[in-house]
Amino acid sequence: MAETLIAIILATSSARGGSVVCRWPPAPRSSPRLSRPIPDDVSLYDNPWRASHLQNQDETTLPFRWEDDEDYLWHRPNAKRGRSVSVSHTGSHSASGRNSPIIEAVFEGEEIGDGGDMQDEYDHILGYSSEYLASLLCPKRSLCHQKFVLKVDDLLFLGHPVCAESGGVWRFKGDARSSDPRGRDIRKRRVSEELSTAAAELSQAASPTTSQAGLPSWLQAFHIVFVHDLPDPSSSVSGNIQKYFDIIYEQVAFTLTAVLFQEQVLSHFVETECEMLGALKDEFAAKSTSFLRFNTQTLSSSSIAVAIKTLFESIKSRSLAHITIHSIPLELQLPPYLDSLIQNDDSHEFADALYPGDESASNSSSWGRDMSFAWRLPSLAPWKSLLLLESPEGRDSWADVYENIRGSHVKDEDKLLAEQLIKFLEMADVTLSLADMASLLDWDLETQVFPIVRWLVHHRRAKIVDIVHRGLKTVFTLPLKFDRPLQQLSVDFRKVFQDPSIPALPELMARISRSSSEHFYSAVVKMKDNLPLYHDIVLWMLQRDLLVTLHLRIRVVATAELKRKVRRYWDSKSRRRVSWKDAQDEAFALRGRRHTPVRGGEEHELGSPHWPGSRRGSGSQPSRAAVDGIEPPILEEGLDFDEELDEKIAEAVAASETPDRGSRGDDEEDNQPSIITDPARADIVQRQWLQTMSEGKEDAIRRRFDQINRYFDGKCTDDEILFRAEISRKQLREVLHHYEDYLQTFLHPS
Repeated sequence: MAETLIAIILATSSARGGSVVCRWPPAPRSSPRLSRPIPDDVSLYDNPWRASHLQNQDETTLPFRWEDDEDYLWHRPNAKRGRSVSVSHTGSHSASGRNSPIIEAVFEGEEIGDGGDMQDEYDHILGYSSEYLASLLCPKRSLCHQKFVLKVDDLLFLGHPVCAESGGVWRFKGDARSSDPRGRDIRKRRVSEELSTAAAELSQAASPTTSQAGLPSWLQAFHIVFVHDLPDPSSSVSGNIQKYFDIIYEQVAFTLTAVLFQEQVLSHFVETECEMLGALKDEFAAKSTSFLRFNTQTLSSSSIAVAIKTLFESIKSRSLAHITIHSIPLELQLPPYLDSLIQNDDSHEFADALYPGDESASNSSSWGRDMSFAWRLPSLAPWKSLLLLESPEGRDSWADVYENIRGSHVKDEDKLLAEQLIKFLEMADVTLSLADMASLLDWDLETQVFPIVRWLVHHRRAKIVDIVHRGLKTVFTLPLKFDRPLQQLSVDFRKVFQDPSIPALPELMARISRSSSEHFYSAVVKMKDNLPLYHDIVLWMLQRDLLVTLHLRIRVVATAELKRKVRRYWDSKSRRRVSWKDAQDEAFALRGRRHTPVRGGEEHELGSPHWPGSRRGSGSQPSRAAVDGIEPPILEEGLDFDEELDEKIAEAVAASETPDRGSRGDDEEDNQPSIITDPARADIVQRQWLQTMSEGKEDAIRRRFDQINRYFDGKCTDDEILFRAEISRKQLREVLHHYEDYLQTFLHPS
């Protein structure tokens, strides 16, 4: 993790200048880089000229001077320093503020003695003198209390420098009495307030020493700096490098600085540590002791030095760093898959990943801001389960957690909450879903269960897994690759499970792989008496990501016969509708007839029928009111349906308005089945297909199918369907059995 990190250093500034108090590793090195080859002919610098005269160049002028590999390697300009050049050295910072004359005598002998290389170990880092480097890393007061990024050649320095107020007094920025009335320092004050707030939240108890807040200090500024080997911009997706360093700053550099800044304000803790380390450095340098021995001594004397070493090694090993700053326990880490941001092979997996401020990820709200990027966590859903992990110390570490929760230091008002937390930890089981745990505890899922789950996962004490059947009737498969060699895993497996009846780990994996369509019980266990033992085996393998759970997923298929049946029905109904409308139009046309005037003022009714009471050839004609009051005969009765909806359905079926048809003809489409990709958003024709599937089914089965077919999109797992539809697994099996002709089921990991 954080493969670009090459060192963590503590730089300080005082009236005497800058100094690098401690660092880890003792001799950091950046990765080798190649310089541009130097051509023999200066004309070869002109690339356009070379391209235009390439055919005229003989082979003797084309090769470059690559014989000397040392010259071919690129070196930082100040990385090499002549031994004959005199370099002035200063002693480390101390409370007195004076240089040690003994140290100066040793340094002066560097020009004529053999101790120059040893002295370079003390006073040079990455080719820079420690005093010069500290002066760069501890900027002026106006640049402190904010993010610091400095790029020098192939190195990037990242941190959050902090400094004392005028007069050498360390205080929280919120305590400052003066401020710019015109608001020019609003952004700076906001960052400082965030730093103070973060420090207050991270501290669990005040320092046991007497508070020295408000007293002047010789320490003017300090800076925890994370030194990185700047990656090649072409090695990652555009913008990912910035995100990469932003995460390191927010989750590690800023947090560590917040705690140190708080302890410096309250008790001058950082100043005391720096004074002790400075005196120790002067003592070892005066005796010409190797820097490695000095560095070993700092680890036994300074908690800051130990914290820097632990944090560096934990980041490089992708583990959780447990450090202590002045009796304050602190856990720091980086996202497990952070390095993928600067690796081209995995960059496509993060194209849609969430970064703070981006809203592209679907699971961003469930895990929160700090865990929504580069963690690759499954969704925090109610139908998921929780698996408690073994800590590096073993299973007994949970007993320490229980003891601390029950300890006397817990406040009385928190006793009840602590007992509930213990119940949750004791209840956590892979056979129970998070919703089941919330129900058994009578807790709210969103506000009580999920926060605990986030804390456990963030601190790597648990992981989200799929529910495992109590009878181990769960289908498993193997992952594509293992994090550790199989030989090493086999040795660890046999140490835990020594029963000779249990097959070796490779054989067990072979059984699982061969029977990927069968559940674990029928493939491996086969006897009820073996359930408890194999339950522990499944837990052991899940903790090490050696098993992948396969879930049932369902899709709805409209068969060719079903399509033809629906089409025939609506074609017939369309013909009936056409004949009905023709008769209806003819009847209403008769009613709408009006008398047409003729010559001589006489009115004759055109094509009028022989109404009752009228006689052909007689001079008497019925009045207009009498004619209008007579209703035409009703041609059909008892047709009660939604004409507008039926017309749309008939037109859709006739025009084949389905997303699956494309440009194919009706006959070709009706002869081929198709999948209803999203039943929850089915169009008119697809809804007719779904309704026709239920013909001849029992009312209860039909209603349940109408209730749950929205989840048959091939994305929802069986556990999600059971939770969302609030049905049992038996009820789901009944639906699958009665509609098996129209359903496609398959197994797929979540």
